[in-house]
Amino acid sequence: MKSSSSSSTLVYSTETGRICPDCRQPVANCTCRSNKVVAVTDGVVRVSRETKGRAGKGVTLVKGLALDTAALAALAKQLRNACGAGGTVKDGIIEVQGDHCERVEQTLKLQGYTVKRSGG
Repeated sequence: MKSSSSSSTLVYSTETGRICPDCRQPVANCTCRSNKVVAVTDGVVRVSRETKGRAGKGVTLVKGLALDTAALAALAKQLRNACGAGGTVKDGIIEVQGDHCERVEQTLKLQGYTVKRSGG
């Protein structure tokens, strides 16, 4: 028999889907995560290509954006659409599938960001 402990929390509900562990609201209505901001950066957005841990498949990484999660997700969608590729946002870093460094740089420069190529 499972013991009821205070450390167990609901993570999924069949009615609403995933539940935020902090505010215990559905992720779509989460109030605590939408206000979180990535740490203050030096103002330079770094674009790089990486294959590590991805079975040789390359992804374009965009780091150094001091945006909240909603704005970061919106920018990621714009970059994915510009590149015609898939991708995601993980821990404040935008990942775009494939080698699209040049296209991502151009898109970010058009939006007024200071962009620097990092890595090889």
